[in-house]
Amino acid sequence: MSFLKEIERRRTFGVIAHPDAGKTTLTEKLLLFGGAIQEAGAVKNNKIKKGATSDFMEIERQRGISVATSVLAFNYKDKKINILDTPGHKDFAEDTFRTLTAVDSVIVVIDVAKGVEEQTEKLVEVCRMRNIPMIVFINKLDREGRDAFDLMDEVEQKLQLKVTPLSYPIGMGYDFKGIYNIWEKNINLFSEDSRKNIEDVISVSDLATGELDQLVGNKAADKLREELEIIEGIYPEFDREQYINGELQPVFFGSALNNFGVRELLDCFIQIAPSPRAKESDTRIVDPKEDKFSGFVFKIHANMDPKHRDRLAFIKIVSGTFERNTPYLHVRQGKKLKFSSPNAFFAEKKEIVDISYAGDIVGLHDTGNFKIGDTLTEGEIMSFIGIPSFSPEHFRYINNADPLKSKQLEKGIDQLMDEGVAQLFTLEMNGRKVIGTVGALQYEVIQYRLEHEYGAKCTYENFPAYKACWVRPEDPKSEEFKEFKRIKQKFLAHDKSGQLVFLADSDFSIQMTQSKFPSVKLGFTSEEIK
Repeated sequence: MSFLKEIERRRTFGVIAHPDAGKTTLTEKLLLFGGAIQEAGAVKNNKIKKGATSDFMEIERQRGISVATSVLAFNYKDKKINILDTPGHKDFAEDTFRTLTAVDSVIVVIDVAKGVEEQTEKLVEVCRMRNIPMIVFINKLDREGRDAFDLMDEVEQKLQLKVTPLSYPIGMGYDFKGIYNIWEKNINLFSEDSRKNIEDVISVSDLATGELDQLVGNKAADKLREELEIIEGIYPEFDREQYINGELQPVFFGSALNNFGVRELLDCFIQIAPSPRAKESDTRIVDPKEDKFSGFVFKIHANMDPKHRDRLAFIKIVSGTFERNTPYLHVRQGKKLKFSSPNAFFAEKKEIVDISYAGDIVGLHDTGNFKIGDTLTEGEIMSFIGIPSFSPEHFRYINNADPLKSKQLEKGIDQLMDEGVAQLFTLEMNGRKVIGTVGALQYEVIQYRLEHEYGAKCTYENFPAYKACWVRPEDPKSEEFKEFKRIKQKFLAHDKSGQLVFLADSDFSIQMTQSKFPSVKLGFTSEEIK
C-alpha cells in the first residue's frame, strides 16, 4: 500500500467525558465491534476481577476509574484506528489535556440521565479552542433519562456546539425499543439478548409504511415519525466539511454497556472522521503527507511492564514514517537517537513495529532522555507547540517511611515525576522535597505506585503553598534579586530541571512580590519564563 494511502486510512481519536459517563465501556465496545477483543470485561465488576482492557494499572482496576491515558490500536474495514482512552476524573485532567494535542478528532460521551457535566464542559472547551472535530455519543439509553431533544438543547447551550443527530432513539429506559439510524436509514432493535449478540440491522426504506408499526408498535412508530419530522425542520443537514472544521457536531444515541448503538457510531466514524491533520510547530505548519518524519512526546509512562521496570515515551507521529533502527534528532538535546524496539499498543500488550505512519502512536523505550513536549525529527530544528504544562495547586512534603528503601524511593519519585503527573520541588533552605499536583487524588496514586512498583513507602505532610511561580530575574547579579532571595528564602525551591521556583503562600504574597521586586519575573508554568 502506498505511503499516502497508509496515512489516509488512519483515524486517531480520543474518548472524553465526565467520570462515570461510560467512556471506558464505550472504548471497550469499539474494540469488541472492531474485532480486536473477543469478549468485553465488565468494567466495574470487581467480582470478576477482569477489568476493562484499557484500564491496565492495578489501581485502576481497584478503584474502577481510569487514571492514565491508554492507547489501543486495531483495524476495522480497512481503516487503522488508534483510540486514546483518557481519564475522566478532574484530578487527572492534565493527562487528558496533553492527550488532546495528539488526537485528530474526539468522541464526547454524555450520560442520558445526568446530561452535560462540569468536566465535559472543560474538555469540550479545549477541543473547541483547537477546532478538533467532535462526535457526541449519548450513552445509557436503557436507563430512565432525559428527553432526547432536551439533551441536544443542553449540549448546544452548555457546550456551545451546533449539533445534528445521525441516529435517534425509539423510546428510552423501560420503553427503549431500539435506534433509528438516520445516517444509514435503518433500524436496530433492542432486545435483552443484544448484550450477547451483535444484533442484525433491519433496513427500513420507507417510514410511512406499516413495516415500522409491525417492528416497534403503532404508538412508538407514530412518535418516531413525528420526532424525525421535527429533526428535519430544526437541525441542519450533516455536512462533513463543517464537522471537520469543528463547526458541526453529529450526535449518536446508544447504550455502550449493552453493545447498543456502538456499531452505528463506528461505521459512521470511519467514513466521516479526519485522517491525520497538520500540526503547528514554532517555525511552520507541518503536513502529515510530508516525506520526512517528525513527531512529539505527549506522555511518558514508567513501569508499563512492572517486571522490567521499563519506561515508555509515547510519540505521536505528525509527518512521514518512523522506522526502526533509524537515527532521529532529539531537538531539545541536539543529539541523534535510534530505537531498536519501537512499540505499537494494545493497552498493556505491546508489539514491536518496523514502520509506523503519520497518525500512529509509537512507544519508545526511554532511559531518561525524554520530557513531555520533546520533538523528534529527521534533522530539522523545530518544536511542536501547544502542549500544555500546569501549575500545581496542591503541595505536600514527601517523607520516606522506610529508611532502608531510600534508593527505591528516590528512583520511584524521579520516574513518576517525568510522567508529568506531579512536580518535584527541593527546598533551598533544608533540601526537603515537596510534591506539587493539580489534583489531590494524585497523591494517592503516587503513594500506591511507589509501594507496588518500586517497593518504597512514603508519607505526606501538608506544605502551606498556594502556587508555584518560576523565577527569572532580569539580572541574576542585581542587588534587587539578592534581596528577593534573602527575604523569600523559606519559600524558594528548585524544580527537577534545576530552575528556581518561588512557592508563594497566597495570591497577596505574589502581588506584593511583583510590586516590590519588579525586575524579578514570575511565571506560572516552567515554559512561561524560558
